[in-house]
Amino acid sequence: MLRKQRITYALMFVTILLIEVLIALFVRDKFVRPYVGDVLVAVLICCLCRVCIPNKVTALPIYVFLFATAVELAQYFDIVKLLGMESNKLLSTLLGRTFSIADILCYAVGCLGFYLIEKAVRKYSTL
Repeated sequence: MLRKQRITYALMFVTILLIEVLIALFVRDKFVRPYVGDVLVAVLICCLCRVCIPNKVTALPIYVFLFATAVELAQYFDIVKLLGMESNKLLSTLLGRTFSIADILCYAVGCLGFYLIEKAVRKYSTL
């Protein structure tokens, strides 16, 4: 059963990652790219964590939210510049360079959605 869960989360991770890449490459709007993309990235990280630790951390969405918020706060302080790594495009892309409170709200929505879906699936699978 545990192996099946890991495979399911891995497939969800790959699917969401592909969606994120497609959004990054082809979507140039003011809603899907900035908001839906941030909601999905929180779910993406939750799925990746569940591949490694399927059931042991029940508060996983909270931890992912705190991690995402910490990254966003690092953007507020422009950590990339503080580290003197402005020319490193990979680091600039991974950490980001622009703080937004809306991003934090999107991460909260993604983590809450992940939590609610997991809760519903667990309830349904025990029937």
